[in-house]
Amino acid sequence: MRNLLVAQSGGPTAAINATVAGVLTAASLSGEVDQVLGAVNGIKGVLEERFVNLSDVMNNTVDLDLLCQTPAAALGSCRVKLSDPRENPEQYEEIIRIFRRHEISYFIYIGGNDSMDTVDKLSAYCREKNIEDICIVGAPKTIDNDLMGTDHCPGFGSAAKYIGSTFAELERDCSVYDTKAVTIVEVMGRNAGWLTASSALARNNGGQGPSLIYLCERPFSIPQFLADVEEKFRTQDSVLVAVSEGIRDAEGVYISESVQSGAVDNFGHSYIAGSARVLEDAVRREIGCKVRSVELNLMQRCAAHISSATDIQESRMLGMTACHCALEGKGGRMASIQRISDDPYRVKFTSVPVSEVSNREKKVPEDYISEAGNDVTEKMMAYLKPLIQGESPVLFENGIPRHIRLY
Repeated sequence: MRNLLVAQSGGPTAAINATVAGVLTAASLSGEVDQVLGAVNGIKGVLEERFVNLSDVMNNTVDLDLLCQTPAAALGSCRVKLSDPRENPEQYEEIIRIFRRHEISYFIYIGGNDSMDTVDKLSAYCREKNIEDICIVGAPKTIDNDLMGTDHCPGFGSAAKYIGSTFAELERDCSVYDTKAVTIVEVMGRNAGWLTASSALARNNGGQGPSLIYLCERPFSIPQFLADVEEKFRTQDSVLVAVSEGIRDAEGVYISESVQSGAVDNFGHSYIAGSARVLEDAVRREIGCKVRSVELNLMQRCAAHISSATDIQESRMLGMTACHCALEGKGGRMASIQRISDDPYRVKFTSVPVSEVSNREKKVPEDYISEAGNDVTEKMMAYLKPLIQGESPVLFENGIPRHIRLY
């Protein structure tokens, strides 16, 4: 038998399951795959041999469409970092033994930077050991949009659509009073400000949107921030601010550090939420007006009811592309999107060596950020606008969206 195994890793998105649907579709149409298995909880589930037979569970187009509208990782996720194969070859030997025990010839891992590190390590191990009967391929995923090798990442477009829509609604709500007030909204983004930049999409239909936008690519100064707010107050009563959770001062210290515990995750990343709260305290202390902070938190990545149709379609196509790479024996690669033009929007689905992706970050280019560092440019808007187009049909049941469970 020639089975295909697919797994998901890292932070979920509203589009990650569409990639699984694409893998299933391509595998079924190919006639070269006997069964598609799903690993529950990523590489952790692989090592524990917790598999679900997706060929049995997902056997019609209705289920595939339902999977595409289901948020989060339907197969479960994990944040497990594989050891260096030179230090712990037994871990890799065990994974290969498991693959062969379940007659797995293809493994597709869907995830972000850390997940592509897993794909890179496994692929390199297979090359080094001349393992030619198992093909390892990556499929991109991250709302942070910080993966190299692809124009943008599945999940980002839907998160951007949610953020743009939310800021448009917040701006309307915040502007109803004629008293001076500041609303500071913290958006996900540790080292890359793509999501925070998407708050500017609130201006698409003529709305004011956020008054100030601060990305983590530029050093952040609290005194300058307060001066920017005061300047806005000269012409308006309500100031709506979008700020990346990962903003840092000129010395590289996270603004949120004063309210953090110092804890880190399995990959050594600090927990950094809290920047908006720090700025709220600064405004209250130094300006003295009404002020509140809002943390969008998990809603940014799980709002499948307002997903971008473009994002879902592209995520599905990337799953198919990853599957085709695996079937063609193109191991050690990641499916990717190459943008051909902004208007009309055209892309090409291709693949890149995963070694050029893993453990790297794609930051917002300087010319996408305003000279003052408190807004974005038209180049950013041209980049963002195509990614949020279209509304995916959502099947509702008993008044709320219907979701599917795979295990």
